[in-house]
Amino acid sequence: MPADSLFLLSLATKMAVAAGFVIAATVIAERAGAFIGSLIVTLPISTGPAYVFIALDHQADFVARAALTSVANNIPTIIYTVIFVFLAQRFSALVSVATGLFAWFIVTILLNLTTWTLLPAIALNIVFVTVFFFVVRRFREAPMPKLPLRWTELLLRAVIVSVLIAAVVTLSFTIGPELTGILASFPATFTSTMFILHRRVGGPATAAVMAHSLVGLLGFSFCMAVLHLAAVPVGAPVALGLALLFSVSWNAAVLLLRRAGVPL
Repeated sequence: MPADSLFLLSLATKMAVAAGFVIAATVIAERAGAFIGSLIVTLPISTGPAYVFIALDHQADFVARAALTSVANNIPTIIYTVIFVFLAQRFSALVSVATGLFAWFIVTILLNLTTWTLLPAIALNIVFVTVFFFVVRRFREAPMPKLPLRWTELLLRAVIVSVLIAAVVTLSFTIGPELTGILASFPATFTSTMFILHRRVGGPATAAVMAHSLVGLLGFSFCMAVLHLAAVPVGAPVALGLALLFSVSWNAAVLLLRRAGVPL
């Protein structure tokens, strides 16, 4: 098979696999309610596949450097989420998502004027999550209607994450690890969930899912930190497994604490 055809086939396979993960996760989130839904959407279900494909194409050092950028670039996603929570109470899905995404791009540009090391990046994540946790707490309770799924909405979710994966796979060879880390951590799952759920169940119910997600987002920053620290010493494949294990364990611990009465 010609090299170009082999690359396109490989790219199409990667896009389809990642889209399947995201569709399954977001459907579960919609069916399980705001709190459980927030735990699902904060798992690395779009970033994880992106990093798997990055690891297939690059050395461990590249993966580690990209993951460090993803730790810092979790901050724009936190800000995007908070803006959406407030705007979704009154405005349409398009306005709420577009405004949040605009803020994401601006904060991303400003953050990456600085070269980050791990501890300051983690510390900034902790500060932002702690502050905004209390700011959006009053928006966390809203009824979640149970509505039938439409194939067009599933297709939209697949398209959003497929575009992300295609961009990561094709651009990572030319843009370097730092920009690859930014691209890989683009909140594709959040964006598709916000847009589709807002149109289906309304702004307050969607905002409730997002308001619950801040603790999970903090876990995501630690997940990327695990990948950064482990990629070179143990190799990218093992590091990816450790990062996923950490993310799942973090969200499971949040669930257990919540059931024990801790107001997370």
